[in-house]
Amino acid sequence: MARKRAKRQLESYQANGETLTPGVCVLLRAPDRNTPPYIARIEKIEADSSNRVTVLCRWYYRPEDSLGGRRQFHGSKELFLSDHCDRCHPEAVESICRVHTFAEYTTLATVEDEDFFCRFEYKAAIGTFMPDRVAVYCTCEMPYNPDELMIQCEKCRDWFHPECVRLPLERVHSISHFICPECT
Repeated sequence: MARKRAKRQLESYQANGETLTPGVCVLLRAPDRNTPPYIARIEKIEADSSNRVTVLCRWYYRPEDSLGGRRQFHGSKELFLSDHCDRCHPEAVESICRVHTFAEYTTLATVEDEDFFCRFEYKAAIGTFMPDRVAVYCTCEMPYNPDELMIQCEKCRDWFHPECVRLPLERVHSISHFICPECT
């Protein structure tokens, strides 16, 4: 019986001009040029006895790649951290990216191409999410989508889509105080 050779863990590795370390999020080249890059968090970097390096990647899923697909409240930069892991060649890494918590993402002054956010974990094998519920807002009772404009009522402190409270978009930026229809 052949003995399994031990792998040694590396603290970092240089690939395509990027310094890869465990915990860093990366864009990985998809096999098809028409497919957007895959996104993963590096969990481990290992070298075998022949110094072949692999990175253990924990995948982020885009909403359209999950059971249930993309929903109205999913932001365009939203990802789900999955329990799906694979070993990848470090040369597949295109660049480093940033996956923020939902709270961090909503406070960014500027969202760059390499900025994404995650508010759910996804169990890929069974298609379930954690948390399985999320706060809803507005009269439409939809979860918050950071791509959509919302305005806060000064009395009840709830958030509303301007169109749901019949507020023309051109008036939203000029309003100094907003009171929702329920509180008036």
